[in-house]
Amino acid sequence: MDRSVQQFKAEFFKALAHPMRIRILEVLSQKEQNVNELQTILGSEGSAVSQQLAVLRAKNLVNSVKEGTTVVYSLRDPLISDLLVVARQIFDNHLVESITLLEDMRKQN
Repeated sequence: MDRSVQQFKAEFFKALAHPMRIRILEVLSQKEQNVNELQTILGSEGSAVSQQLAVLRAKNLVNSVKEGTTVVYSLRDPLISDLLVVARQIFDNHLVESITLLEDMRKQN
């Protein structure tokens, strides 16, 4: 595999390596939002949301458009939404495996 693709993937996944950034992307998967709306939805301070949005912007994961005095954010690529769905499915698969393992262990005791 080409090193530039590997480097892109590494940087891309680094950008996803924070729970609030993932939550922001999940929210933006539903519809575009401004910082105040994101702050309300996430129940977090505006400065924390703005800081995470700056990382997402720097990594080109979100677009920002100024509308008057408000900046509205959206996903740069709709496939990010699909990636988050697949990540959830992987989580669910691991959870099912863990539950099955626990049930098997209880049966043995």
